[in-house]
Amino acid sequence: MHASETEVVEAAKHIRSLNQALNNVIFGQQDLIDLVITGVLARGHILLEGLPGLGKTELVKGLSRSLHLDTKRVQFTPDLLPGDITGNPVLQENNGRREFVFQPGPMFTNILLADEINRASPKTQSALLEAMQERRVTVLGNTHSLPAPFFVLATQNPIELEGTYPLPEAQLDRFLFKLEVTRNNVETLQRIVSHRELGTEPHVEAIMTAETLQSVLDLVKRVYLPDPVANYIARLVDATHPGQSAAARGIRFGASPRAALSLASAARARAVMNERTHASFEDVRAVAFAVLRHRIVLEYNARIEGLNSNDMVRAILEEVPFQAHATPKTLTKA
Repeated sequence: MHASETEVVEAAKHIRSLNQALNNVIFGQQDLIDLVITGVLARGHILLEGLPGLGKTELVKGLSRSLHLDTKRVQFTPDLLPGDITGNPVLQENNGRREFVFQPGPMFTNILLADEINRASPKTQSALLEAMQERRVTVLGNTHSLPAPFFVLATQNPIELEGTYPLPEAQLDRFLFKLEVTRNNVETLQRIVSHRELGTEPHVEAIMTAETLQSVLDLVKRVYLPDPVANYIARLVDATHPGQSAAARGIRFGASPRAALSLASAARARAVMNERTHASFEDVRAVAFAVLRHRIVLEYNARIEGLNSNDMVRAILEEVPFQAHATPKTLTKA
């Protein structure tokens, strides 16, 4: 059964309250907040990239408090081991017998804040792969289900900084969004100076109960995705592959089918935020950069020319028309 207008309007009220709460946590980042909320409603994991001190961690902590979800934070460092995240079997005595008993790690939570994720070794980063895809953890052959909902919200510093390891492509592909956190302008900095102090955290009240959040998440799944919009998503993802579009000439590897599913889920979530019962072409375009930028691997020559994945996504959006047999000049917004 598709989402009704009444259900969508009611859900949008809760979402606006959540948006307002997060705007009191991090100033001057409305687009970022909108995308973070979109990603959560789409049940996706989110990677926040930016220089230290821009509020990435505070945003995630504010989100967890406003959603009243169990949250654990892991500070990723070079000496962090996979078992430090997933948990380890511990030898215990039970009725005179000694046996290994699994002790869950910080991964067993609703929101895992993976702080500075790219400062850990690739081996430790890979411990998140099964959890992010299948919402479960396997240790010594035994599988343990993670709580529902389960989100990984990770922060990372630009790879140009000291002591960072690039995330493997397989792990990047499991993030629904990669969001770029930019520096603040003068007006926002003045507001921060006037309303914040070092070492103090902003007060955030719970906006949604676990039951309310679950009902909104279920509603997003029932948002109607018209066939023309689904076709547009398929053509966008196909255009990221070499030989499939003029814009893909500088691309070595394009986006996976998971990217198409991510675009669909995020478009549905954005539709609910805008009180609509169906996803549109504009919903897809609005989330395209966040979904595709980390799933495109550029050719060496393209990087030498100073191009980046955002440039490629922008060119693909300009080249691929909304309708399969239209040309960009004849497009009309949905």
